[in-house]
Amino acid sequence: MDLPKGKDVIGVKWVYKTKYNADGKVQKHKARLVARGFMQQYGVDYNKTFAPVARLDMVRMVLAIAAQNKWPIYEMDVKSAFLNGFLEEEVYVNQPEGAAMNLSYTPR
Repeated sequence: MDLPKGKDVIGVKWVYKTKYNADGKVQKHKARLVARGFMQQYGVDYNKTFAPVARLDMVRMVLAIAAQNKWPIYEMDVKSAFLNGFLEEEVYVNQPEGAAMNLSYTPR
């Protein structure tokens, strides 16, 4: 689609990684589509940032409270937690180099 007037586009690229077993054999190939966020400017492309980082002393405190109250403790992978968020604004990205795909997304 054509970029609407007054909107900026964020570049994306593919990042490839090969995972190996302990014996050195290829276990799997992984690919991620990542945004080139370093190209954005504060106040122009975004107004606030958020990084879900836990301080170690807070993790210890929560674990101590859970142990004291005999609450069950579950594990969560926070590396992909941002994938469950909802966007409040429109975001436009370039199609990565060499890609010939037809993707469509309908917001919830």
